[in-house]
Parts: sequence; C-alpha cells; structure tokens
Amino acid sequence: MAVWPPSPGRTWIIDLDGVIWLAGQAIPGSSEGVEALRTSGSKVLFATNNAAPTVDELVARLDNVGITAAQEEIVTSAMALATMLEPGSTALAVADGGLLEALAMRGVTVVDDGPCDAVVVGWTHRFDFELLARASRTVRGGARLVGSNEDPTHPTPHGLEPGAGSILAAVATASGVDPEVAGKPHAPMAALLKARAPDAAVMVGDRPATDGRMAEALGVPYALVYSGVTAEGSAPSQPAHAASAADLGALVRAVLAST
Repeated sequence: MAVWPPSPGRTWIIDLDGVIWLAGQAIPGSSEGVEALRTSGSKVLFATNNAAPTVDELVARLDNVGITAAQEEIVTSAMALATMLEPGSTALAVADGGLLEALAMRGVTVVDDGPCDAVVVGWTHRFDFELLARASRTVRGGARLVGSNEDPTHPTPHGLEPGAGSILAAVATASGVDPEVAGKPHAPMAALLKARAPDAAVMVGDRPATDGRMAEALGVPYALVYSGVTAEGSAPSQPAHAASAADLGALVRAVLAST
C-alpha cells in the first residue's frame, strides 16, 4: 500500500535526468536534498533510464554535482536490458558505453552486423542512417529488438532533445517489429529495483509515464518534480502523484517538515 509521507529510514528511489541534473548540469537543491535525506536516516537509490553512461561515469557525474554515491546505489536501464539476454548470446548494439558495459558483464558478445540474437537500442549520439539500416536489417533477419527505454525526449538545460525512445521507434518502424523494453516502467527494471531496495518508500521523477508508472509497479508513492520534462500544471491525472514540488530539494524539505 502506497503511504505518504514516506516513513523515515527507508529508501528513496530517485531519477537522475531532470531530477538531479540536466545533461550533467546540477539542478539547484538536488545535492542538498540528497544530503538531507541521508542525514535524516533515509537511504537513496538512483534509477536512470539513460543507458549511455557507464556506472563509473555516473558516479563521477554525481560527485561533480556534490553527491557521493557508491556503484551499488545506481541502477540503470542498461543493467535491466542485460538481464533480458542470455550469457553467451550475441547482439548488435545501437548504444554507447553504459549498455556496452552491461552487456560485457552479462557475457553477451557485441557484433558489428547480423545475423545475431538481438539488436539492442539505447541512447547514443552516433545514430545515423547506416546504423539504422544495419539494425533494422538484422531485426528483419530474425534478431530480437530490445530497447533500454521508450523515453521520447531527454531534458537538457537548453530544452528537450531526442531520447532513446525516438531512436528505438526509428528501428522498430524500419524493421516492422514491436520492441521489448527494459527500463522504467517495465518489469526488468522493476525486478532490479525491488531486489536493490526492498524497503523502497517513494519513487521521485520528472516523467509520469515512466517514473509514475514505475512507482505503481513497485507499489510505492510517486513524487513528481517540475525540474525536468514536466512543467507545473501540465501533469496528467494518471498516473496520480502523491506529492509534487519544484525540485528535489523542495520536495525533501516539505517531507522532512511533515514527519
């Protein structure tokens, strides 16, 4: 049963893009919010649909915005996607380092062209027509199409840019195959989060379609922040959010003041 406000001492699952930072640029109040949670005795687990950075890169980015985090405090859609493939299988990767790292740790061999067992798609700046052609040809040849996430956009300080979901949609359209999806709010990501944070108290995010639905899947309240893709006053009625705030810092202050 989703309870608000969350009980002290439990784990807050917190999105990164649009909550902690915008393209690596700190959102004011985010580091103070995390520090206040930890000081109050709560734990944090960062959960991102961005499959591009490696775990070490995410740890370094968090450090750059004033947040110390262990590798065990980070869960990514790349990790979730890797669990969907069998060790020893092969994959063509439309992806950057984070997904490549997760595949290697799973024992999946990345190939440059088909035939192979799967085509995996994450967020990458190296997407072009030739890669789209190879990926779609490989899927039409019988490979599974597996995406890190369906987020159509990615928040930056300069506005929204295309997200991994846009790239995945291009490959799906060109191949004529509906993709399997790993990240929030889908089951592979839910399984990782439940295993890492069985005491989860809340899911904090800026995108109702992913973070809100993920909260529903985990059976925890959803707290919406307006520092990313969702503007204040534009949130859909479903999924419902238990609380909202301008940013993570304001959300944490309000919760700690009420408990």
